[in-house]
Amino acid sequence: MPLQWDSPFLGGRGADPGGQPCFRHRFCRSQRLFLPNKECFHGYSAGHENVPRPLLSQRRLSVSPRCVVSAQEPPALSSTDRIRLAEAFRLADQLEDRIWKGWSRAPFAVLLVTPQTEFLLRHPHPTADFTALGYDPLLKSNVYYRKRVFPTAVLATFPAVDGVPTIVAGQAESTTSKTSTPWVVTLLHEHFHQWQDSQPGYYAGVKALGLAHGDETGMWMLNYAFPYDSPEVEARFTEMSHALLAALQAEKTSQFADRVSAFQEARRQFEDSLAPDDRKYLSFQLWQEGVARYTEVRFAHLAVTRARPSRAFQALPDYTSFEKVADDWQRTILADLANMDLKKERRLVVYSLGAAEALLLDRSAPGWQRHYFSEPFQLDSYFPH
Repeated sequence: MPLQWDSPFLGGRGADPGGQPCFRHRFCRSQRLFLPNKECFHGYSAGHENVPRPLLSQRRLSVSPRCVVSAQEPPALSSTDRIRLAEAFRLADQLEDRIWKGWSRAPFAVLLVTPQTEFLLRHPHPTADFTALGYDPLLKSNVYYRKRVFPTAVLATFPAVDGVPTIVAGQAESTTSKTSTPWVVTLLHEHFHQWQDSQPGYYAGVKALGLAHGDETGMWMLNYAFPYDSPEVEARFTEMSHALLAALQAEKTSQFADRVSAFQEARRQFEDSLAPDDRKYLSFQLWQEGVARYTEVRFAHLAVTRARPSRAFQALPDYTSFEKVADDWQRTILADLANMDLKKERRLVVYSLGAAEALLLDRSAPGWQRHYFSEPFQLDSYFPH
């Protein structure tokens, strides 16, 4: 979700007054987390100011098992964090354009949040509050650091440093991913959001949807007053979800075309139960968040068939195969379609629902991806009519 630079999250208009630490609850793309106001942290710069780039150090990075900040020793990325990041970068280099043509043109700036320190990698314009640590040959990037600002459980993408869409990620153990392989796959989910956010006209297009209703912080993306509690909307939603599940399960059978048509009719009836703005909001969320979840599944599957994990990554104590991650996500999506509770889960339904629609598009409308950015913020027009 894009945040405006005057957002309360970044300490602009609406930030809590006074000197007490303050946090505002925000549900980000990958998990529940709290994002802090920058005013809560003395010396923190939002990165939007015009500041010179720090000079790069010529020395190599040192590696230690833990990140320790002291007056004598600069902090260092742990060996485990370096291996995880290197795996994400390596897989992206090999696979991203196989999934989405042109994805490799997206920025891949990462701010890794550890208990004491934040490390900035692959960022074109580090701000003055970062100190150059050196060039890391494994990560193929200059590395910068500063004292921790964001929560250690964060997993989100927003213009965190100098207006550049940046993945702000805690270490795997501190996030809902918990272990290395799901964390790498989730990082690539966030990298897909970087590609969305960096598209020409993305922010103007989102604004033109007219869904903010005066909200200048971007919070409408999370707090939009969708009719989750409407019995009619919930009933139509359940019918649509079950029809989508039936269509996916009918793949490679003679009933597939009929099941796809039945899903499209159920989808039309569900949309007819919505007001025009409600319809636009849900379509936008399915396009943005659901397709990002679909991209995770595709990436994990391709990591099995078109790439091999590095030996260093496989040697991590918490390593699990990408095949297991892909299969787990696939099962979760299908189970969610069967059991979704719109009134209880609310906006969270868009992840599995949108991913399932994208998977159905793969089977019923091959090549739909080429329309993704030319006809944005909805998936309906990609289906055959």
